[in-house]
Amino acid sequence: MGEEAEEARPISSGYHQPGQKPRLRSRRPSILAVLQKNMAENSKDKIMCSVSCKMTYGDLEALCRTEALHCKELGVSRANVNDYEVEFLCSYKKTKVRQKEEEEFYLVKWKGFPESDNSWEPKRNLKCPKLMKQFHLDLDKVLRSQKRRAIPKKLDKEVTSFLVQKAKLRQSLQRWQDHLNDTRNHPGRIFVSNDVDLEGPPKNFTYINNYKVGPGIVLNEMAVGCDCTNCLEDPVNGCCPGASLHRMAYNDRGQVRIKPGTPIYECNSRCSCGPDCPNRVVQKGIQFDLCIFKTEDGRGWGVRTLQAIKKNTFVMEYVGEIITTDEAEKRGHLYDRQGSTYLFDLDYVEDVYTVDAAHQGNISHFVNHSCNPNLQVFNVFIDNIDERLPRIALFSTRSIRAGEELTFDYKMQIDPIDTESTKMDSSFSLAGLPASPKKKIRVECRCGSELCRKYLF
Repeated sequence: MGEEAEEARPISSGYHQPGQKPRLRSRRPSILAVLQKNMAENSKDKIMCSVSCKMTYGDLEALCRTEALHCKELGVSRANVNDYEVEFLCSYKKTKVRQKEEEEFYLVKWKGFPESDNSWEPKRNLKCPKLMKQFHLDLDKVLRSQKRRAIPKKLDKEVTSFLVQKAKLRQSLQRWQDHLNDTRNHPGRIFVSNDVDLEGPPKNFTYINNYKVGPGIVLNEMAVGCDCTNCLEDPVNGCCPGASLHRMAYNDRGQVRIKPGTPIYECNSRCSCGPDCPNRVVQKGIQFDLCIFKTEDGRGWGVRTLQAIKKNTFVMEYVGEIITTDEAEKRGHLYDRQGSTYLFDLDYVEDVYTVDAAHQGNISHFVNHSCNPNLQVFNVFIDNIDERLPRIALFSTRSIRAGEELTFDYKMQIDPIDTESTKMDSSFSLAGLPASPKKKIRVECRCGSELCRKYLF
């Protein structure tokens, strides 16, 4: 349909039973008129070789059904042209029909039509079991919150309003989930869930896969490649870690085997080894399916793993905008007033740069703090061995069950006995908070761990 067309993908859908066409008032212009208008707009001042459509596939499908047109590409045929897709269910009631037994009806929001065209339809005519199941789960939840057990014959406006808002929220989260998965460059899929309240996707946040350089910063990538054919079993001059006087960080299963505080040097684009080299772990990206979910205890969004993760396994990177420490100091004061911050100091050797994931970041943006975390920070160098600019990788500290929330310590302490750790301060620091004598603010910790320190900062 052209480069500007966007496919609409609802969470789930159902169709009105064939032959039971609802009485809907068409308020849309003819599909032919819409296409002719688009053709005219695209043909001005240039030779027309294609027609760009500014409508979604869902809207085009609805127009085809309204105009009784068949379109193979949109899946509209003579057999199903009178099927109307249920977008979501708004309300519910039981009523007697012609002195017979009570019959169940649902108020239907039709896909591609305004809410003014919603109509009550008998349950027997609807083929949307998933939507019905979700509707009743939402209905049961709101009735329990009102300490009501039985479903009334007719729902009041307050309950109906909640159900509509919940349905629209689910659509909004689905669109965000689709966008995240279209944007990610890693194998692990991202899911989104909010079963707690009506908060939708975060505003003013852009998902990125790698560091983004902030204004006024110029970075020159520099790396030295290895000549190994088998980096793990037969490393030449210690492979990439050896070039920086360090040892191989991973075992043959890709698990980290060095102490926290010791840097990781992976093979890079200049190396002779291939993509299956065991010294290429972080650069392969997130391997696990993860879910961004709304926590029930007031900690905002969190991240849980949907797959079991073994101990010492790479989970994700902490990604954001690279800014100077001076800029971080300014932003830190602003974030402090807002009650949250995402500043991570890159102070492996000197405090020059800071990663700010407040408005640009990856899934690590949503990982919560814990005083007893299951993730540990490591500094990683791949195509850039500038020690002022490590990549921040999070590895599991223990085996993590599927469904368990992922956390790391925002004030993580490194073993002081390890001489290498004296070069690294991996604390998730708040620019302008603990480091500044002007700021003496205590942030309460809600991690719930038995080892909780009671305060984050």
